[in-house]
Amino acid sequence: MEITNELVDKIAHLSRLHFDETEKGAIKQDLQRMIQFVEKLNELDTSGVEPLLHMTDNVNILREDNVKGSISREEGLRNAPLPDDQFFKVPKVIKK
Repeated sequence: MEITNELVDKIAHLSRLHFDETEKGAIKQDLQRMIQFVEKLNELDTSGVEPLLHMTDNVNILREDNVKGSISREEGLRNAPLPDDQFFKVPKVIKK
């Protein structure tokens, strides 16, 4: 695949970026090297390799639930800047 100035302009437009001519030249070279690297993978013989769907064969490896104590409401509100009896008070965000 050949990287042209039109392709670089299209990619820049889609990504909402603006490049000057020197930056376009550098990007064009970088894209061409990336394409060459990916095309190099086509030289590998993958006829006997099955597609990889998951990294491991493990299914649903979950940890056991451990019941632990929690802090009381009073302890939770102790360091609050504006505590109420049961809630945290926060500044009003919505203006009318």
